[in-house]
Amino acid sequence: MTLGGIAAIIAAIAFVVLVIVICLNLSKVNTILNELHETVKKLNTTIDVVTKDVDTLSVEVEGLLNKANVLVDDVNLKLEKTDPLFTAIGDVGESVSELNNSTKNMTHNLLAKSPRRGVSSVHRFLKRVMTSKSQENAEEPTDSTLESAVEEMVSEESSKLESLAQLTPSSTAGEIKIN
Repeated sequence: MTLGGIAAIIAAIAFVVLVIVICLNLSKVNTILNELHETVKKLNTTIDVVTKDVDTLSVEVEGLLNKANVLVDDVNLKLEKTDPLFTAIGDVGESVSELNNSTKNMTHNLLAKSPRRGVSSVHRFLKRVMTSKSQENAEEPTDSTLESAVEEMVSEESSKLESLAQLTPSSTAGEIKIN
């Protein structure tokens, strides 16, 4: 064998080894392609099922969203109708607060003046009332009886006015807080 023959044999053996390696790789590529084909089939089937489920869910979600929108619109409409109520309640609270302040100021003014100032008019009124009652009983009220009745009334009213003057007005009158 000549050198050219040995080189031809080596080249032929290398070519055979190359063909065997290529055939083995092509066989593996064929297996991978078959597995890929099966995976794509399963994926298409799964996508079809998921698409049908998503379509069904989207219809149900759309229905729920429509119902929620109707409900929110209804609640908003009802809340708009209650706005005047809360405004009126706030106005009443402010009025009560102003009334408290006016009553307190009036009480202080009354207490600052002599409690005996109105005694004469009360005395005359009581005398008329007691005279009309005493005519039924045939008794004439005495000045001392009238005086003690007036003193008792003045004392009661003064103590009521003093206790009223001691009170502090509500700090939350006229305020509405919604949490």
